Amino acid sequence: MIPSYPVYIVSKGRWEYHLRLTARALDNMKIPYFIVVEDSQFAQYAAVVGADRCLVLPEKYKIEYDLFGKFEDGKTGPGPARNFAWQHSIDNGYKWHWVMDDNIGSFRRLHNNLQIRVSGGAIFCAMEDWCGRYENVVIGGPQYDFFLPSKYAFPPYVLNTRVYSCLLIRNDIGLRWRGRYNEDTDLCLRALKSGLVTVQFNAFIQEKKETQGMRGGNTDEFYLQEGTKAKSEMLAAMHPDCAKVIRKYGRWHHHVNYKVFKQRPALRDGIVIEAGYNNYGMELSSKNNWQNDR
Repeated sequence: MIPSYPVYIVSKGRWEYHLRLTARALDNMKIPYFIVVEDSQFAQYAAVVGADRCLVLPEKYKIEYDLFGKFEDGKTGPGPARNFAWQHSIDNGYKWHWVMDDNIGSFRRLHNNLQIRVSGGAIFCAMEDWCGRYENVVIGGPQYDFFLPSKYAFPPYVLNTRVYSCLLIRNDIGLRWRGRYNEDTDLCLRALKSGLVTVQFNAFIQEKKETQGMRGGNTDEFYLQEGTKAKSEMLAAMHPDCAKVIRKYGRWHHHVNYKVFKQRPALRDGIVIEAGYNNYGMELSSKNNWQNDR
């Protein structure tokens, strides 16, 4: 099974095998994808993933991008590439699209508190179908692995919260990415403030490398020089009504109060949810029964 909507990986400086995590994970799952890259790095990426998978980011997306501030160094972060992916999916006739960071090592399903690595695209199909049932659900995606320790129980999904790093986005919501940092949190907050619904799936998981955990991408672009305080301060400036800067885990973070958002999913006309369970063809295999040690 493969997703019904196009999958885009936004990547910079991570074409080498040991850095090309998301692409390798999707290759192992036999899921087609595009990688959005800058023109100066096209040759390096094309040599390892194939030119047909590489989309060159047009310069106009960087020039026209709303950085939410003035910066003299010309660095934009991944937002322009994400906006290009959004438009590319629209131009190709799709109603939704997936956009992913390039440092996701694997995808998993939560089963009896075990994180079990999946070898196909069924989890993406399940998330697409769930989101597509509702007229006001516009962003969804899997939870981070390190937020789901096995000693606790978690609901299958959480509504009206942030979705990071791997997002399924409905194309017609009238928003676009903005900001040099924390653009995923900002996008979710603007959707929620419009009365729309976001969903984070705990049942489905991404093995995301932590911020500054590997070179390339935003690590080289910003965090090695600036740390994480600037990005947290930007989000607080974007959303002073619900976001603030805090110190946690030895570095600066943003804290957002999502409890103010109470909207509920509204089922589309004609949608009937059948009783029972649909595992989308997934079967438990001992060779894939792997749990991280967190």
